[in-house]
Amino acid sequence: MGRPFGIPVYVSPSWLLIAAVITVLYEPVVEGALALGPLSYLVAFVFAVLLYASVLVHELAHSVVARLYGLPVRRITLYMLGGVSEIEREAPTPGREFWVAFAGPLLSLVLAAVGFAGYQFVEPASIAGVLVWQLWVANLLVGVFNLLPGLPLDGGRLLRALVWALTRRPGVGTLVAAWVGRGLAVLVIALPFASAWLGATSLSLFAVLWAVLLGSFIWMGAGSSLRASRFRERLPRLRGRVLARRPVAVPSDTSLAEAQRRMAEGQAGAIVVVDAAGTPTSIVSDSAASAVPEPRRPWVPVSSVARAITPDIMIPADLSGEELLDALRRYPVPEYLLVEADGSIYGVLRAADVNAAFAEA
Repeated sequence: MGRPFGIPVYVSPSWLLIAAVITVLYEPVVEGALALGPLSYLVAFVFAVLLYASVLVHELAHSVVARLYGLPVRRITLYMLGGVSEIEREAPTPGREFWVAFAGPLLSLVLAAVGFAGYQFVEPASIAGVLVWQLWVANLLVGVFNLLPGLPLDGGRLLRALVWALTRRPGVGTLVAAWVGRGLAVLVIALPFASAWLGATSLSLFAVLWAVLLGSFIWMGAGSSLRASRFRERLPRLRGRVLARRPVAVPSDTSLAEAQRRMAEGQAGAIVVVDAAGTPTSIVSDSAASAVPEPRRPWVPVSSVARAITPDIMIPADLSGEELLDALRRYPVPEYLLVEADGSIYGVLRAADVNAAFAEA
C-alpha cells in the first residue's frame, strides 16, 4: 500500500472481512447517534479505515525505533486481528528490546490523549464527534490491551526485556513471557463465560467467537515465540568451520567415478573442480552426481554435474550462527565454498548439512 519511512506496508485480504464486520456492528451506533440513514454505513466504514490507520501508526512506531537501533524491518502487514512489524533480528540488549516494544503502545496512548483533547472541541452529535470519540477510545483500548504482560503482545515483550535484564538470559525472558501469554489466552477465552456466570452480561455467540479468536491468536503467538526462542538458542552451535566438508580438487575432464574414488581415498567430503592453474571453478553437486547411474559414472565428466562458483556462493569460513544463516538465505543453493580471509579454500558447506545440524541441535 506504500512505503512510509521506506518500510513496505501490506494489507491482508482478511482486513476486508474485519472491515465489513466493524461496519455492520458499528452502523447501529452511528445511526442511533446521528440518524443518517444509509449514510451511517459509510461513516461506520470510515471508522474501520481510521481504526486500522491507528494500528498502522502503532506498528510504524515499533518499526521506526527498530530501524533507529539498526534492526532491519522487512515489512508491516495489517490483517484481521491488527498488525505485525516483521523485524528481522531481535534487539541485542534488553534495553533496546524494551523501547522497540514500548514505542507502539506509547504512541497509541498519545493518540488517545490527543483524540480526547480534540473531542472537547467538536460537536458530540456530529459525524466528526462520533468518529473522534470512537478513535480516541479505540487507541486507548489498543494501547492498554497491548500492554498486557504476555507474548505475543507488546506487554509480553516488555516482560521479556525485564526478565532478560534480571537474568541476563533472553531465552528465560521469552519462556516466562510466552507462558504468561498462554495463561492470558486462557483468561481471554474464559472471560465471556465468567462474565455470564457472574451475571454481569449475558452469554452471546458473538462474544464467545470473538474471545476464542483472540485467545487463539494469543496462544499461537506465544507458541511461535517459544519455537523462535529454541531456534535462536541453537544458532550459536551452527559454525561454518565445523560443518564444512574437506574437498578434493580434480580437473574438469576427470570422470565422476574417478573423482569419487579420489574423494573416498582422501577421506574428503566434497569435490571441487579446478582449472589448469588450480583455481576452483565449480563444485560437484551431490544430488546431480547421485542421479547418475553408477555404470555411467566412468564416462561422465565432473564438469557436467558441477555448479559454477560465483561470488554469491563464496562465504567466509568464520561465519556462524545467525550470520551464517543470513549468508545462506541471501543466495540459496545446495553447496557453498567456504574461503579464508586470504581467499584460500577452507571447504565446501552443504545446505543439507546445516539443516541436519540444526535439527539435531
